[in-house]
Amino acid sequence: MIINSRFFNRSELLGFLALAVLLFLVLPLSLDIFRLNLVAKYLTYAFVGIGLVLCWGYGGILSLGQGVFFGLGGYCMAMYLKLEASSVANTKIQSTPGIPDFMDWNQLTSLPFFWKPFHSFPVALIAIILVPAIFSFIIGAAMFKRRVGGVYFAIITQAIAAIMTILIVGQQGYTGGINGITDLRTLHGWDIRTDHAKYILYFVEVVLLFGCICAAQFIRLTKLGRILVAMREQEDRVRFSGYSVANFKIFAFCAAAVFAAIGGAMFTLEVGFMSPSFVGIVPSIEMVIYTAVGGRMSIFGAVWGALLVNFAKTSLSESFPQLWLFGLGALFIAVVLAFPNGLSGIWADHVQPRIDRLLASRKSKSAAGLIADGAPAE
Repeated sequence: MIINSRFFNRSELLGFLALAVLLFLVLPLSLDIFRLNLVAKYLTYAFVGIGLVLCWGYGGILSLGQGVFFGLGGYCMAMYLKLEASSVANTKIQSTPGIPDFMDWNQLTSLPFFWKPFHSFPVALIAIILVPAIFSFIIGAAMFKRRVGGVYFAIITQAIAAIMTILIVGQQGYTGGINGITDLRTLHGWDIRTDHAKYILYFVEVVLLFGCICAAQFIRLTKLGRILVAMREQEDRVRFSGYSVANFKIFAFCAAAVFAAIGGAMFTLEVGFMSPSFVGIVPSIEMVIYTAVGGRMSIFGAVWGALLVNFAKTSLSESFPQLWLFGLGALFIAVVLAFPNGLSGIWADHVQPRIDRLLASRKSKSAAGLIADGAPAE
């Protein structure tokens, strides 16, 4: 896909280039591997934010359960990595060699049937996309076909996040329980724990992020994107025009789920584990806050929101660990009340107009100077 002025307007193109320079050049050259790996962790939430921009910002569908899809993508990747780390040679001290350690601790004697396909890396990659897409389609079809929306849909997705957390914790022998799936070492024999591997994974993640940005921008600029906005503003009018509102909502919800799952899979690769603590209600609400702070109507705003809020979280939680959550809640309330379009709205409403006026005044002055220089002397 060619990135040009028709695909991005001037402000978006500048934002695209600024983000590319920051992520591809500035941060890798200025940060040590520990801090760069933290940035990579923050960027995994940017995938969720991009999906929420389409689903919530443009489609008007507030989902408080995106952690479910983030976790599904992460668990699909973790299952493959865990099986690779659980070879017979690596687990020969277990009572049942060849199965993950937590299964042996829970006295399972064979690998469950739904784990067996994850011996294949291509199957794991397909599952990262397909599993959350199917699950979100089932939820979306069940809700939107019955015209369940608004706050009711948000509460239902929150309940699904709670149910999924309880299910994962309760099925310890199959999921690793509250500890999750840990001790992930290699990807096709390549040690993902080394500094060199972390650098490579960082750049792979950044490339995937920009691919998702372009995909979301493409959806936004098509007729589908315009229908999503119309559906958000006047759902009944769109329905009376002959469009299936439910199908468009299902698509937006599924797209957001797939973006979140890609982020979850990269999270597993970056940090080396996946647990139910990233699936439940609290992480799902935090993901919405990242998007709200950055701007729920801006794809780039969601990325900046994920970076800035997580950076603040890391910095402030080290100094004020017990007060950070109160600060996060206050930040969300302040954004909703004072700046409903987030940081991107502040930029578009206050900063960008001043820059445009400054550039326009400079152009007018330079044009006046040229005219004065070219005027004949009396």
